[in-house]
Amino acid sequence: MSTKIIEMPHLGESVTEASIAVWLVSEGDKIEKYDPIAEAVSDKVTTEIPSNYSGIVKEFLIELDTDVEIGTPIVKIETEDAGADEVESEQPVGAEAPSDPEKKEEMTEHINEEIDKEADKRPMERETTETKQESAASRSVPSTDKNTRYSPAVVRIAQERGIDLNQVEGSGKHGRITRKDVQNFDVDSQGKQNTARQTVSNGDLPKASLAVQKGLKKKAEQASAEPVSYTSSGDEVVQADGIRKAIAKKMVQSATEIPHAWLMVEADVSNIVKLRNKTKEQFKKQEGVTLSYFPFFVKAVVQALKKHPIMNASWDNGNIVYHKDINISVAVATDEHLFVPVIHNTDNYSISGLSKEISRLATLARDGKLSSQDIQGGTMTVNNTGSFGSVQSMGIINHPQAAILQVESITKRFVPTEDGGFKAADIINLCLSIDHRIIDGLQAGRFLKDVKENLQRFTDESDLY
Repeated sequence: MSTKIIEMPHLGESVTEASIAVWLVSEGDKIEKYDPIAEAVSDKVTTEIPSNYSGIVKEFLIELDTDVEIGTPIVKIETEDAGADEVESEQPVGAEAPSDPEKKEEMTEHINEEIDKEADKRPMERETTETKQESAASRSVPSTDKNTRYSPAVVRIAQERGIDLNQVEGSGKHGRITRKDVQNFDVDSQGKQNTARQTVSNGDLPKASLAVQKGLKKKAEQASAEPVSYTSSGDEVVQADGIRKAIAKKMVQSATEIPHAWLMVEADVSNIVKLRNKTKEQFKKQEGVTLSYFPFFVKAVVQALKKHPIMNASWDNGNIVYHKDINISVAVATDEHLFVPVIHNTDNYSISGLSKEISRLATLARDGKLSSQDIQGGTMTVNNTGSFGSVQSMGIINHPQAAILQVESITKRFVPTEDGGFKAADIINLCLSIDHRIIDGLQAGRFLKDVKENLQRFTDESDLY
């Protein structure tokens, strides 16, 4: 018998971490090679993870919905290989794989250790010993050194028992704290250590030190406050799934990092309405997909992006990156989630091609079959909010892109004519959110003006191919 380790697989070029949304097998199950064992979630995409071995599922090494780095061991498989008992990793890493819980945690943290080596070289980023002691003395919740990484199991146990991890002596590799270290830690001794640290009287401290101590104590008291509960009797509390957590993380990142600005223009799309009504039945028979209005808006945006490359850019640590390719992200909503798949090299598509590609991506999204490639590389997002009747909205930018365009619902309105009269027209609002670090109002206004003109340039005789 031998034990094999399956690691979190590489899920995409820019994916550095992922979580397990659901285990498709249970511990003790017999599986065959290539059987799916779990669904991994990264950046709103769910991917099945197959087993590289036939055998028995021995142990899950990470918890559900916990982000871990690519390459982290996730499950042990016991195989029936001939020879002495041994533990092997799915991918050779040049070191013996874990054979007990402590070593398992060390292997899980292997990648983190490499990152920490660089952090350890920067003394200015470390807390001094005195600061750690003062901080630890005043905390009533588990605390950690900001440059130290712990396994989820270690952090969970410490939180449950109220243990300050700065006081736990690690027995693992390079002094790492293991699960056993936390389980065996004497909580009573922690209280004694805290008391001992507080034996210095206030009279022995300079005024500046007293002020610092009071400030630290106030911060510690705020940090240790019980979280506010927003529930009341009869409320149902449902834990967010992996995809919802990924969406939440992305939205918070965008809202906090990007200074949003917003503007809107109206466009007369009467000719597009006529063209679609004229061709939609034949198009459906010939192409097998419905001709919607959305491809026309995507096409108009792409044409404007070629004239305004600043809209097809990203902010990168003080630099503006102008993207060579135009890759439009299109928002696709399901009953529970929002996905933003990408049409790569969108400028190569006709209206017909865009219709088929949008339909394909929407089907994959609703069936939960989008790949990492399908959602990577977007340079600007176009969102069809008008499909559910919205007439005005402000989109949150899809980080790290610089803009998102909300295409609203088409409404009938009376508009003035050149001869002084009025006519009924099909009018749509185009709402644009921009990253104000990159794009100014003048640039955004000119871009929207060109999108509007591109839409109004269509006629009922325009070619769909």
